[in-house]
Amino acid sequence: MLNDITIGQYFPGNSLLHRIDARMKIVLIFLLMVSVFLCKNYLSLGIATLLTLMLVIISRIKPKVILKGMKPLLFIIVFTSFLNVFYSTGDPIAKLWIFKITERGLNNALFMGMRIILLVIIGLMLTYTTTPTALTDAIESLLKPLKVFNADIHSLAMIMTIALRFIPILIEEVEKIMAAQKSRGADLESGGLIKRAKAIVPILIPLFVSSFRRANELADAMECRCYRGSEGRTKMKVMHLQARDYFTLAFVIIYFIGIILIRIFMGSVI
Repeated sequence: MLNDITIGQYFPGNSLLHRIDARMKIVLIFLLMVSVFLCKNYLSLGIATLLTLMLVIISRIKPKVILKGMKPLLFIIVFTSFLNVFYSTGDPIAKLWIFKITERGLNNALFMGMRIILLVIIGLMLTYTTTPTALTDAIESLLKPLKVFNADIHSLAMIMTIALRFIPILIEEVEKIMAAQKSRGADLESGGLIKRAKAIVPILIPLFVSSFRRANELADAMECRCYRGSEGRTKMKVMHLQARDYFTLAFVIIYFIGIILIRIFMGSVI
């Protein structure tokens, strides 16, 4: 199960999505996520789905990698859709005890499930195709207006990126701790809910210790390299917007406007 979590990982490549400027990529991802919430009918939802599939194809990330990353969220998707089926207003199509299934409920369940899937895939495309360094520089550049409020933008961007990239490391650490506990005879999988909860304690304590140790090692490594924040620092790779970035932005803006127009003129089914 833990091996299926790929959030925070970067997959090297030379696709168009890899080569788009990281700042532009964050803006585009944001617009695409907002457009998913604007989908209120099947036409707009279908267009959003096709565009997401196009992103996957352009990124050249293997579909099985994305499906593997979606697997841990399967329960959330099913549970959320299930709630929308039974807790919606309208004339019931079928009724089971106090629960009723309505046409509106089915539409809500479909749209909610698809929205979660599309949002996760779009978000994964950002981390899968962007290096940690580029992501940090992009976040810092986009948050520059906050300097008016004397905010330490560089530190904020660094913290966000490190937290994101530490997810795969912590998952690997959990797997090692679980394997070590099982080799000592620990039973982590059988029993009821309370027993399983108690079995987590021998995993959490070593995980916290290991996390603090890794944090100290990272801090020491940064100090040894004379890291003192953004003051006086230069960048090895200076980001520049290329023609492909503007072309991609224009395409996404046209798509975004199209989703809004479809919502206005074709109405809503949810």
